[in-house]
Amino acid sequence: MVNWETTAFIFPGQASQEVGMGKDFADKYTIARETFEQADDILGFSLSKMCWDGPEEDLNATINTQPAIFVTSIAILRVLQQLSPSAIPAWVAGHSLGELTALTAAGAMSFEDGVNLVRTRGRLMQQAGDDNPGAMAAILALDTSKVNELCATVSEETGQVVVLANDNCPGQIVVSGENEAIDRLIEIAPDAGARMAVKLAVSIAAHSPLMASASESFKEALAETNLSEPKIPIYGNVNATPLKTVSEIREELNQQLTYSVRWTESMQGIIAAGAETFVEIGSKDVLSGLMKRIDRKQTRISLNSVEALDAFLNS
Repeated sequence: MVNWETTAFIFPGQASQEVGMGKDFADKYTIARETFEQADDILGFSLSKMCWDGPEEDLNATINTQPAIFVTSIAILRVLQQLSPSAIPAWVAGHSLGELTALTAAGAMSFEDGVNLVRTRGRLMQQAGDDNPGAMAAILALDTSKVNELCATVSEETGQVVVLANDNCPGQIVVSGENEAIDRLIEIAPDAGARMAVKLAVSIAAHSPLMASASESFKEALAETNLSEPKIPIYGNVNATPLKTVSEIREELNQQLTYSVRWTESMQGIIAAGAETFVEIGSKDVLSGLMKRIDRKQTRISLNSVEALDAFLNS
């Protein structure tokens, strides 16, 4: 079993959804099934059915994806902590949407408030995407300074917005912005040394100025949400430092939709604080893959299935 004093829990964001997510946990564990049922009651529709049966097109809509990932991660977390009450990490963090899951895991926000807030977040981001169409692209094998240079060059050339959105791990950066600018950056990135530049299967320009309208409305929803000081240190996306107070959490979330996700720096901060094991709690293993590139010496565990959880608890 891991040493919880040197363990961090990390929670995924969009791109971790898949039809069937969380069903094996709900089938086996009452607390997981009750977590999905609670979310269904809060939302007023069967999110659980969408998670387990699809259709995929509905699940992939941002307004649904965000609560689906949040609820699945919390369901898995609740199972883990019911079976192993000592499973309290020393740190938590979440990638983009996952930051709200991490806040709930850290005791800074209730499950009910979290479900409502992520549903609102997804709705507002989807609406902002409809109003201000954009795209995102992954750029491989370039560092952040070079990508920022490319974004500045393309923005000046096209007159359109394109920014560094996610610093996921060394060699994997995501840019976000208007379609023409994204297409142009993909075109010139190989000449700048990129091994690959490919548009992602998303319909919104997350973590860019195109989310400004969503960000303003989200601030209003956030202002009505009860928050508490986290019981577990949580590393934020925007500043890559621990969020210790309610005011720091509000400031972080107010900025998060239009600012870059500094995931590499967040993980390096937790490692510097003493982490040796990172447990990803969600339906896939995206963040574990990023950690391999950030620091392969860290132990990486993905609790993305009942089988994986059983193996973890019996190790």
